[in-house]
Amino acid sequence: MAPPRADGDPPMRLHHVLPDDADRARLIGRVWDVETGGPRVVAIRDGNVFDLTAIAGTVSELLDSPTVLTDVDGGLKDPRWQVADLVEASLLRDPTRAHLLAPVDLQVIKACGVTFVESMIERVIEERAAGDPDRAADVRALIGQAIGGSIAALRPGSPEAAATKRILLDDGLWSQYLEVGIGPDPEVFTKAPVLASVGLGAQIGVPSFSSWNNPEPELVLIVNSSGAVVGATLGNDVNLRDVEGRSALLLGKAKDNNASSALGPFVRLVDEHFTLETVRAEEIRLRVEGTDGFTMAGTNNVARISRPFEELVAATMGDHHQYPDGIALYTGTLFAPTTDRDVPGQGFTHKPGDLVTIASTHLGTLVNEVAATESLPAWSFGIGQLFGYLRTHGVDPSQSPMTAGVG
Repeated sequence: MAPPRADGDPPMRLHHVLPDDADRARLIGRVWDVETGGPRVVAIRDGNVFDLTAIAGTVSELLDSPTVLTDVDGGLKDPRWQVADLVEASLLRDPTRAHLLAPVDLQVIKACGVTFVESMIERVIEERAAGDPDRAADVRALIGQAIGGSIAALRPGSPEAAATKRILLDDGLWSQYLEVGIGPDPEVFTKAPVLASVGLGAQIGVPSFSSWNNPEPELVLIVNSSGAVVGATLGNDVNLRDVEGRSALLLGKAKDNNASSALGPFVRLVDEHFTLETVRAEEIRLRVEGTDGFTMAGTNNVARISRPFEELVAATMGDHHQYPDGIALYTGTLFAPTTDRDVPGQGFTHKPGDLVTIASTHLGTLVNEVAATESLPAWSFGIGQLFGYLRTHGVDPSQSPMTAGVG
């Protein structure tokens, strides 16, 4: 299948939307149903798509069930759609046909940053360059060798990391990014509001006020309200390097914009075939194809993350902060693009029409096209609209088969 790009040139190439071992993967997601005018919770098996909304009105509710695996298996009875049809409609962005949405709903979209040494160094470069891409090459040469080799093997929060911090302070090289990179506490921030993420085929937004930005291919942990990692998906944590480089206090402006969080194509549930050890070893591949002929590829090797998943989850939720609908947690990226696109020394930045493909063996493929944020449709379907839709169609999340009688 090779549906055309929005600009018609060239065809959008899609090799594997589903995981390589899709025949044994438990996959769930969300579909926009044009017949009822709202989102449906779905499961995928053998190319068929099953509507689970009668079992659970939201993905959040489904993942909070202690019997989520058997609940999903029990819902695989009467297929309502075909994966191929939904993928085609999603890539064509055809609003008249049922299409895929981001596979989470009420989960808060959280993110951990500076979780890989390579990306930590790039954050330091952004800070030292004050968001100016013209200075990036010089700053990279100045500090890359000075700090890269000495901290690559450090365990964050360890006595060795504390000793390195003292040395860097004495040398005038300490940074707030090094603090969260090798210090005791990781960086945790809110990437996007509930229901604001986009899914497979949707356009991702880069604001017109940014001239230095990039994709961030990431593993996203799906965590239920009790703090258990119950699944994973792929994510693109679209980042404005120039904005964050001016000041870390502008992180919200750099990270949270219309359509700046892409997730999908589906959530793969943790089970006997897809364990947390599988997730820890996942390699995430990135490819960017521009309408100007530019291409860029990279990988995010999750095994090289500097903090274990459990530490990132515990820093996000626990006794200090609860999330009753769960979270989707971006875990950071190893990949930091430095390939020059236009001007030597300025590195990479997006252009409208860039096709961004993020893929991995066990999670499938997420494809999105870059557009100016201001040109995208306004985000309008929020929590109120979701619950209005569910009530209208006879689904009351507080009285569903999973939660009836639960206070």
